Amino acid sequence: MARQKVISAAEAARLIPDGAIVTVSSSSALGCPDAVLKAIGERFDAEGHPRNITTLHPIAAGDMWGVKGVDHLAKAGCLARVLAGSYPSGPSSSEPPAIWKMISGDVIPAYNVPSGIMFDIHREAAAKRPGVLTKVGMETFVDPLHEGCAMNAKAAADPIVKRVTFAGEDWLFFPTIIPQIAIIRATTADERGNLSYEHEGGILGPIDQALSVRNNGGIVIAQVKRLAAADTIRPHDVVVPGVMVDYIVIAPDQMQTTNTVYEPAISGEIFRPLSSFEIPKFDIAKVIARRVAQELRDGDAVNIGFGISANVPRILIEEGRHGAVTWVIEQGAVGGVPLLDFQFGCASNAEAIVQSPHQFTYFQGAGFDMSLLSFLQIDKGGSINVSKLGVRAHVTAGAGGFVDITARAKKIVFSGYFTAGAKLGVANGSVSIQKEGKVKKLVEAVEQISFSGPRAVAQHQDIVYVTERCVMRLEPEGVTVTEIAPGIDLERDILAQAEFPLRIASDCRKMDPALYRPERLNLQLRPARGALQ
Repeated sequence: MARQKVISAAEAARLIPDGAIVTVSSSSALGCPDAVLKAIGERFDAEGHPRNITTLHPIAAGDMWGVKGVDHLAKAGCLARVLAGSYPSGPSSSEPPAIWKMISGDVIPAYNVPSGIMFDIHREAAAKRPGVLTKVGMETFVDPLHEGCAMNAKAAADPIVKRVTFAGEDWLFFPTIIPQIAIIRATTADERGNLSYEHEGGILGPIDQALSVRNNGGIVIAQVKRLAAADTIRPHDVVVPGVMVDYIVIAPDQMQTTNTVYEPAISGEIFRPLSSFEIPKFDIAKVIARRVAQELRDGDAVNIGFGISANVPRILIEEGRHGAVTWVIEQGAVGGVPLLDFQFGCASNAEAIVQSPHQFTYFQGAGFDMSLLSFLQIDKGGSINVSKLGVRAHVTAGAGGFVDITARAKKIVFSGYFTAGAKLGVANGSVSIQKEGKVKKLVEAVEQISFSGPRAVAQHQDIVYVTERCVMRLEPEGVTVTEIAPGIDLERDILAQAEFPLRIASDCRKMDPALYRPERLNLQLRPARGALQ
């Protein structure tokens, strides 16, 4: 007879001891066990327990749009320390989340650890190995030579990573952190605790997190939508076996994403017609996305991040080239159409949904062909900041998987506006700057090094920066303008708007005027790698 494992969220909250290290599986609202996190916060409000817990979040838990996640725990006395790949984020005009107030106020030590490394730490804990030895993050904010992942003074005083020499080379070493509690989420649990994920937009990393706890004598709590009879989930559909699960909490109203109760195309149960995907309106952001699309090769496996480049899949749909490349995103989707806004991190019509730790191994080892990412700042060495905006910290989510993805990527195309706040126009095949932006984004030194330009040069990575005014490439001699948009004055609109001298390529040319017209481009992708010319 099946062992009874079903408890209420309030009963689950009472299982968390004071001082516990708790690992939470989530990516914003995707996979967030919010009912259990809410119950823990409510227990603390009522009883003053659990106290002084540490939480581990490989990707953000919750968001600013209705799924509170880690904010349920962000209370003085309850949360003592937090390590996360990313954090809830939102517009500068919004009130910062409670977790950001604790971080900015130096109330607790807080760390921004690359998501892939966070999963690696769990794997090492599960195998009872001493820690993670990696080159991911070297010469970035992850490196102790810079910030060592610390987000505030309390964290800087209690470092979690150091540089070591091993086999004659420098490495980053993250000592193992052993969690006592795992809080994961699935769609269905049977009475024996076997978990399936049929309504989820991503699996994320529940096995690695459960193993890190199970192998060290802790407790695994699974929040699910529904309960099934024992042994009624097909074995190939079981993602987390019941032997790794101690307790089940049923939360029938858990959200699939922040604004999605349930959409079967997100979980791969049906495929949407391509005609159902909205094509971006013609504006400057679309111009940039189109130019990014011109960097693609037929047959590439391409990672895509949040920001302007997230529209590139829809450019390919409009141009009749959907399927010419395979999109791969850190939450686990392979293929299909990556989604936008509150559904970001999911894809419709995916070919496969793999577990995030496996996807990050793929990224860290540069098995894919190219990544399309955004930038906040570029500096004179070609380094990028995407992870920190000091004036309003909660506008950025932190690095997430950015550092893992960029550490060894063969090619990266960064996209963004040349300045912040400019009023731009596009018409008749050219761009006009109606009012210049007040904030320069090409700066002498970035506020935080999310990506190291000098390390990229040393590793012979192919780095491209696409803006509305020009295309630049990172060369050993520095950031170099290779294309200029029609309607743009090189001196006034480019060189004068950068804080450091830009190089101009000897063969610098005009960007394609067709980019700046609303008609289709007749996009021609470059030949596949290894194709006959």
